[in-house]
Amino acid sequence: MTADSFTVTLQDVASAAGVSTSTASRALNGRADTYRISPHTVERVQQAASKLGFQPSQTARSLRLKRSGLIGVVVPDIANPFFSAITRIVTLAAEAEQYSVLIGDSREATEHEERHLQQFLARQVEALVVCPVGIEFSHLEAIQRSGLPLVLVDRCPGRSSLVRVTSDHSGGAAQAARLLIEQGHCHIGVLQGLPETLPNKLRLEGFRQQLEQAGLSLPDEMIAGDNFTETSGYQAACRLLDEQPQLTALFAFSTPNAFGALRAARERNRSVPDDLSIIAFDDSPHASFVATPLTTIAQDIDALGTRAVELIMNQLKTGKPPGRTKHQIGVTAIQRASVTKAKL
Repeated sequence: MTADSFTVTLQDVASAAGVSTSTASRALNGRADTYRISPHTVERVQQAASKLGFQPSQTARSLRLKRSGLIGVVVPDIANPFFSAITRIVTLAAEAEQYSVLIGDSREATEHEERHLQQFLARQVEALVVCPVGIEFSHLEAIQRSGLPLVLVDRCPGRSSLVRVTSDHSGGAAQAARLLIEQGHCHIGVLQGLPETLPNKLRLEGFRQQLEQAGLSLPDEMIAGDNFTETSGYQAACRLLDEQPQLTALFAFSTPNAFGALRAARERNRSVPDDLSIIAFDDSPHASFVATPLTTIAQDIDALGTRAVELIMNQLKTGKPPGRTKHQIGVTAIQRASVTKAKL
């Protein structure tokens, strides 16, 4: 019988090396010096393990060391370029610290978010990075009270003890308003995301305030949409362009919203940017490659993901929660071809 025909156990390795099971375990787990195991014995055990193809049980190791080496990441839509990029950055940063990552897609539903979190807790994750759906936070507050390191990214509560990393949503929206105002746009529509979420509220607030400072207004009928998806952006843009033909510009609260608006404009023979300027919050690798490259208010995804993992790792290493709960990352306006002067 070959080594490949059965599951090799630690006892098999010990027998092949001529040592006790405990000695084999200590030799393979780097504890030889602690238990005064000779280098010759360690080499014999390692050779036996290699020859037999021994693979240590990670589950047993996790139980013994009381750590799993796992970090859970939950996002609302993995297909959204913003969230997929956040997931990638968190994964790379976690792997640099010798952790593996479990990923869950909540599909913009709190019940799915809760289910993923419970499954990750059952897998004994050591920490969680969550981009919440952003409507309900009580289940996240319960996790934080348990002492498990938890950091929220992007859609976070306004006032809470939850540790969170967010972009400057209000300031970024104000930048978008200034760009459009500088180009002479007075009739501007908004394609919003999930209305109940804090980023949506802050973007709307920052945009509206900047317009008001310039003597302009943003009536409710100039706001449409109910999600950060391309479908919502398309449907909202169709409605606004049909009902408000005087519009010369649209501010989309996400890049997928903006992609939907581009399709709606094309179907209505509204040329971008000649007949309609479009600016989006967020950025994506695709934003600069569409037929009319999108002007965007870009979030610093690298900084958001890296800061989240830094906060997690610091808590894992010190056993203490961060002294500051709110961390805000700046945004940058990237001017491309989708915004130009308004035709008066």
